[in-house]
Amino acid sequence: MARDLRPKHKLCRKYGEKLCDSPKCPVVRRSYAPGVHGPSKKRPKLSGFAKQLLEKQKVKRLYGIMERQFSNYVTEAASKPGDTSVFLLNYLESRLDNVIYRAGFASSRRAARQMVSHGNVVVKDAKVDIPSFRVKVGDVVGIKPAAQKSKLFESLTEKLAKYEAPMWLGVDAAKLSAKVLNKPTIDRPNFDAKAIIGFYSR
Repeated sequence: MARDLRPKHKLCRKYGEKLCDSPKCPVVRRSYAPGVHGPSKKRPKLSGFAKQLLEKQKVKRLYGIMERQFSNYVTEAASKPGDTSVFLLNYLESRLDNVIYRAGFASSRRAARQMVSHGNVVVKDAKVDIPSFRVKVGDVVGIKPAAQKSKLFESLTEKLAKYEAPMWLGVDAAKLSAKVLNKPTIDRPNFDAKAIIGFYSR
């Protein structure tokens, strides 16, 4: 399974945005480019192509997806009638590792991906260890009963009681499960999906 092992905070500073889930991300304190000349160096003006490329790289970084898998998502979204960017967002948010993260079961998508890969997650009471597994409306995802006894999840119920999940997820803190109520949506995505579609449409 391919993974992006580059330093996550270095990429955040490269793109000038907080793309990780860490509260200690250095881009919050140092929004300038990395390097000794960063504080005084202005970021270069980007061309149309560069902006599209940047948006693509940002989304891949956000969701932890490699190029081949991401391009497959775009190709599939483009093959359907309607707004391609909406389909793309739906595919990204429907990934099992992302649903686990959005439900509050994990503190980051990386942690959620590891949780799924280690076989701690069930979908409709069946174990699924594929992070890219696409959930559907009506599916119930949760922590495997045997895994709920581990120290990793001992305080999860208390955390979920204070967590506000997105409207398309119904979280049951007591059962450590979440039901997909509607198709995933993002009110204010921090990336331009249409620019990404434009990049692959060249």
